Amino acid sequence: MEKVIFGKTDLTVSRTGFGCIPIQRVSYDESTALLRRAYENGITLFDTANAYTTSEERIGIALQDVRDKIVLCTKTSPLQPDDVMANIDSSLRMMQTDYIDVLQIHNPSFVPRPGGGDGVYDCFLKAKEQGKIRHIGITSHSRDIAREAVLSGLYETLQYPLSYLSADEELELIKLCGERNIGLLAMKALCGGLLTNAKAAFAFLRQYENVIPIWGIQKMPELDEFLAYEKEPPILDKAMLDTIQNDKETLAGNFCRCCGYCLPCPANIPIPNAARITLLLRRMPADKWSTPEWQDNMKRIDNCTGCGHCKAHCPYGLDTPELLKRQQAEFFEMLNRPVR
Repeated sequence: MEKVIFGKTDLTVSRTGFGCIPIQRVSYDESTALLRRAYENGITLFDTANAYTTSEERIGIALQDVRDKIVLCTKTSPLQPDDVMANIDSSLRMMQTDYIDVLQIHNPSFVPRPGGGDGVYDCFLKAKEQGKIRHIGITSHSRDIAREAVLSGLYETLQYPLSYLSADEELELIKLCGERNIGLLAMKALCGGLLTNAKAAFAFLRQYENVIPIWGIQKMPELDEFLAYEKEPPILDKAMLDTIQNDKETLAGNFCRCCGYCLPCPANIPIPNAARITLLLRRMPADKWSTPEWQDNMKRIDNCTGCGHCKAHCPYGLDTPELLKRQQAEFFEMLNRPVR
């Protein structure tokens, strides 16, 4: 497993990171087996958040005995100062550790700074003085906020969505982080499952030496696939570049990245997948997305209350209600097309 220095933190980490959102969905025995196999095969960076239900607890159960050999990155949302400190203590307890390697401010709508009225950054500084955290990072889905955070000099790491669908201005963050020696974690490297060519996704990000993708892993075959790519990194050759270009042309424009910040929906519309259902129908086994259950899900769009929550919370500026209506119409049109 290839290792790199994680920006100005000076932590040595594997170039492949383990994203711990999906392990909430499997049994404790399964998550322990996944995490142990990842560690035993050289993965040393594990990323989670206190908002990911049992994720931190599962890490503690599986990896407590090798704590000094791994790097734990977790996150807390920019709440009231007392809540931030409580979240830090909860994370320490759940992961069975007395320190967090990198604590990240989780997708704030602004860049927290020392002395700010919100008090969030000052909480992080206090926790660092107490030895509870060692390095301060930030996550964002907004390029402007991410860029401001990097230029501020206040953060040692940045976590940002990066994939081969990223626009050029988003990829510029890679160079900026390199120049500023900011550790860069790439989330959503498969765009929430929209990209199905993991080999191409791996090869694309591997060309950037300062990018550490955190792959969301739920099943052992998924882990084994990325471990195989680590042993024999795929080459970004012409055939793979052609595949990437084809995906860009197919998926260009306003598509849902499945980040989930639009939820909860008062009409119980499963927005992330409903907003990209036709892409899923075209790119994955159609049987999964054309079921009676998903037809009912898409009919819920008619029950939209117009509250505006989804549109206001979309970090990509999508007109979510309009996107849902278009997807609903095209979805049922696709289902009703005669088979040829």
